[in-house]
Amino acid sequence: MRTSPLVLLAALAACAAPSTGFRGGPEPAPTRYINPGTMAALPGFTHAVKVGQTVYISGEVALDSLGHLVGPGDVAAQARQAFANLALVLKIAGAVPADVTKLTIYVVNARPRDFETVRQAETEFFGERNPPAGVVVGVQALPMDGLLIAVDATAVVRAMFRPLDEREGRYRP
Repeated sequence: MRTSPLVLLAALAACAAPSTGFRGGPEPAPTRYINPGTMAALPGFTHAVKVGQTVYISGEVALDSLGHLVGPGDVAAQARQAFANLALVLKIAGAVPADVTKLTIYVVNARPRDFETVRQAETEFFGERNPPAGVVVGVQALPMDGLLIAVDATAVVRAMFRPLDEREGRYRP
């Protein structure tokens, strides 16, 4: 049995995937740079970049909205401020703490007792849930004198709308 070239061409055309975007691949995910005007930032850093549903957050530090250091010499106070800044960036990106999948915490001249202090601030931020994958790294210095901690994170926004748990006034993971 002989197949017509026209039938063969039609069969091959039906099997070919349609071009969906740039260079024949899928459309690139939209990219959004997040630099809230109400937050101070270290020079040269973007607070976060959101690519599709993934949010990459730069090391949030203990600066208030005017750029003043919060809690000089106090790891606990700086950790609370860094996590508060992280929460704000997450919110602007459309994410919540439960969306954080990876966390890296940098502590200047880290000592074992600092780990517990940082974990306390982290627990206040994440609540009673499984913490994300992460690591605490001891560093010699951060980009600004007086900073003792920086927290960076990766989050994956899982849903556009989340039910509000009215008992706690918090979003459920």
